[in-house]
Amino acid sequence: MENWSIWESDYRFMSIVWASAPIPSGQLVEHCRDKLGWKKSTTYNAIRRMCLKGLIKNENATVEVIVPKEKVQAMESQAFLDRVFEGSLSSLFSSFLSGKALSQKEADALKRMIDAFKEDEDNA
Repeated sequence: MENWSIWESDYRFMSIVWASAPIPSGQLVEHCRDKLGWKKSTTYNAIRRMCLKGLIKNENATVEVIVPKEKVQAMESQAFLDRVFEGSLSSLFSSFLSGKALSQKEADALKRMIDAFKEDEDNA
């Protein structure tokens, strides 16, 4: 799997691209100025960086998405889990829930998610 790890500022930029693409690069410059306070050169540098990472393409002055938001989120989530919790989902949940109470509705929803992703013990 490719490494799509990006900085916070690049993620904010990509959020604009994901919401707007395909978009003319000039219009993207305007969006980034209005939403991020960026100068034209900053936006074009971000376009170049994200093109080099293979997340977007800029052909004929139109920026298009190559990698959808959900794939980048999955990669970033896994990198965070690996870096902070040594890949352990149970450690993540334990840390996240430390000192917090779940409603029955939240607990049931989490259980359904866990059950949906649980390995089939007969095939493991």
